[in-house]
Parts: sequence; structure tokens; C-alpha cells
Amino acid sequence: MLVGVPKEIEAREHRVGVTPVGVRTLVAHGHRVVVEVGAGARSGHADEAYVRAGATLATTAPEAWAADLVVKVKPPAPAEHALFRRGQVLFGFLHLATQPDLARALAAQGVAAVACETVQLQDGSLPLLRPMSEIAGRMAVQVGASCLESDRGGKGVLLGGVPGTRRGRVVVLGGGVVGRHAARVAVGMGARVTVLDVRAERMSYLEDVLGGAVETLYSNAANVELAVRGADLVIGAVLVPGARAPELVSAGLVAQMDPGSVIVDVAVDQGGCVATCRPTTHDAPTYVEHGVVHYGVANMPGAVPRTSTTALTNVTLGYALALANKGAAGAARGDRAVALGLNTFGGHVTYGPVAVAHNLEYVPIERALA
Repeated sequence: MLVGVPKEIEAREHRVGVTPVGVRTLVAHGHRVVVEVGAGARSGHADEAYVRAGATLATTAPEAWAADLVVKVKPPAPAEHALFRRGQVLFGFLHLATQPDLARALAAQGVAAVACETVQLQDGSLPLLRPMSEIAGRMAVQVGASCLESDRGGKGVLLGGVPGTRRGRVVVLGGGVVGRHAARVAVGMGARVTVLDVRAERMSYLEDVLGGAVETLYSNAANVELAVRGADLVIGAVLVPGARAPELVSAGLVAQMDPGSVIVDVAVDQGGCVATCRPTTHDAPTYVEHGVVHYGVANMPGAVPRTSTTALTNVTLGYALALANKGAAGAARGDRAVALGLNTFGGHVTYGPVAVAHNLEYVPIERALA
């Protein structure tokens, strides 16, 4: 199979879908790989490294897209929709519940779209989303602490404080992978940390791991309002696999926060869990609404491309190899996790939450494969 690795074109997105090590593995299994020139440069992978691994270089994006399997990181931009081909397999983070035009284009063109964020194991875990969630959770506290500085528009609070002053108050909405890593970094910085979740076992785990350094609260409207109102930094870490994130913080509640407080909504690529949060870019990452600094960069791990590209390839390569060896249908029939990752197939929307989000016809993947 011909595998294409195009260069990401989203602003300040420097990750790449496959490293040279990944190319070497694909080539060793008999596949041909074409990589767009410069695709891996900012993540530390020169064109020469791809050539040494056995890849062919493409000088234009259409050459990289003219493949049976296209491996990307971020959702295709509108300019790339015209490059879709019927029967093509697309593998990457797609977030189709918030991308109606992309969902329709993939279905209309008959693309087999495998979304990394919905590949799900039997225990409910999301193995391909996990490393990016770990990075985003850790970065959320890092960027939030920076945004609290007065020259960034923040209230001028140091999260760890110093003797004789109060420590910063960090509220994490959601105790999953993002929330756990955010809480760990915030605790490490000396902040007062509260994590809200609806899963008792998750809260018990956090208290066992982080001890008395973290407070856990059941996530209901009253507790969310109480915690957010008094927070210096709020981190949105809520995830519903493949669907829009639920709105937990209203605009009215944001208006009750102290001026100069900060919100970092990691869930913004799935619609966000804060009503006033909207996607931003690394070029213009923040804006102020109701006196509160909002950070809504949808590709936070793109700022650390060397770390995130390696971490991503570590978990995606096995699935990319299965797709290349067996095709989308064969890989899905052999692995339920891949089947759950197929959001569009054979001209149909095959992932329920995406169909619901855009009022599209839903065809279960089992029926579409048949």
C-alpha cells in the first residue's frame, strides 16, 4: 500500500504523522511511503532522515495525498478537502463532532476516516488520545501559570505562593487523563488544587496518588459554581469520546470570577466545556471576556512537537501498520478498537455521536462493513 504523510498546514502546527522510525517499519512490511518535503522539520526529523528510512519525498501536498492511506495529525483543512479520494483511508485526529463540513466531505467522498480520538479499547480507554492528553494536561498548568502574570492580563498570582502569602487556587474540571496530569503538575507547583468528577473511583484514585495535596468534589452544578467562582485558574478537562464536550461553566459563572483569573479549556477542540471559550491559535492564544483571561489553543501539544510527535508515533504506528496491511475494512473486522475509530466508511457516517451532532444519517459500522 502507498502511505502518504503530508505536511500539517494549521497555524503553528509542527507535529508530523509518522517519524522516520515509523517509515522504516512500514517499508520493512512492504509498503511504500511518500512524505511531503519539510513535514517533519520542526519536530526534529529532516527530509534526509525520511529518505534514509526508505521514504520518497513529495514536493507538493497533492503528491502526498495521492496515497491509499494518509496519516495526519490534525483534521484536514478546507483547502485539503478537494484532495480526498473515494476508497482512501485517512488516519489522524479528526474531531468530527465539531467539524460538520469535514464530516460531510469525508462521507460524500467515500473516505474511510479513522479518528484517533475514538479508537477505544474494551476497557473504555483511548490509547491514541492518551499521550496527547497527558501532554495537554501538563501544559495547561504551565500556560495557565504564565497567563496569571500581570503582564499577560492575569491577576498577578504565583501558583505556589511564598511563605506568608496564599497559594494559587486551581480547579480542574474532569479527573481523566488530562485532569490527572494537570492536577499532578499543579500540586508540584505548590498550588491548592480541586478536581471535580462524577466517577467515585476516579476521585479515590486521585486522592490515593496525590494524597492530601488535592481536594476532590463530585461534579454537580452547585460544586462547580462554588469551585469556579473562587478559582485563580480553571482547567477544562472534560471528554465524551467522539462527541461535543458538555458545557459545565456558563457565561454568567465566568462573569462572577475575579478579574484577571484564567481559564484554559483543553476540551476546546471538542466544543469546550466553558461557554465563553472559543478556539484560538499559538499566534494569538488568549483573549479577555468578562475580565477573565481565556486560553483556547486547540493544538496545545503542537508547541512541543519533538515530544508529542515521538509520543504519538509510539502509539499510532501499530494501528497505521494494521490499516496498511489489511485496509480499513480488514483492520476493523479484526480489531473492535479500529472499528470504533471508523467515523465514516463507504459514504456513511458510522460513528453515532458525529451523526447526532450534525443531524446526519447514522449507519452502524457493522452494517457499513457488510
